[in-house]
Amino acid sequence: MSDSRATSFGAQADNYEAARPDYPFEAVAWMLERLPEGTRRLVDVGAGTGKLTRVLAEARDAEVVAVDPDAMMLAKLRDHVPGVPTFVGTAEALPLPDASVDAVVLGQAWHWVDPVLASAEIGRVMRPGGTLGLIWNARDNRVDWVRRLTAIMNASAAEEMLDAGGPTVAAPFGEPESERWEWRRPMTREQLHRMAASRSHLITASEAERGSIRSDMDDLFDELGLEGDATIDVPYVTWAFRALRG
Repeated sequence: MSDSRATSFGAQADNYEAARPDYPFEAVAWMLERLPEGTRRLVDVGAGTGKLTRVLAEARDAEVVAVDPDAMMLAKLRDHVPGVPTFVGTAEALPLPDASVDAVVLGQAWHWVDPVLASAEIGRVMRPGGTLGLIWNARDNRVDWVRRLTAIMNASAAEEMLDAGGPTVAAPFGEPESERWEWRRPMTREQLHRMAASRSHLITASEAERGSIRSDMDDLFDELGLEGDATIDVPYVTWAFRALRG
């Protein structure tokens, strides 16, 4: 994770937790359904504040471990998912023994990693037949106002990767399978601002650029009539991928 944006989120951990959407249970369950019966050890890499970690704990009777490069994000995770062991690390350098886990998942994170190095390192810690699961929640830019909002905030690295055909993985994993789920999330003006504030582009932008983006967002929200506690349905697409270790 050499890109400084990948480790910028801790400064906005509260906004990330409050404004980023949760992952649909059925999408997480789909990522893990190829695991052999009785496998239990799962690792959430790039776990952040625990958005995916908490669903993993519900999806299977599992022993879950969380890994993230940002200690501030892990501190927030421990608040929301108590009891889950946390470790500072990256997909390319995991603080785990060889062949010690059954599945490794990354939520909103694979676009930050070196896919060849990360695949090899995840393969090292995973038992044969294990699953690598990758998942993203992305706003549906087929909707006009959402597409305009994305243009104001700037497309994320994840959106650019998904638009380009999705993630690539390397040995020892096979070609990934994919599935998608469409859903809607009601959000207020303030929640949308907090969501924007949690994005790496805004976190690392100058104060002047952040002010300009917030102003342009407000203009759009005024046009949409989004005021006070009123909400607007934000269309999302959850993209999930799974690849088996040889």
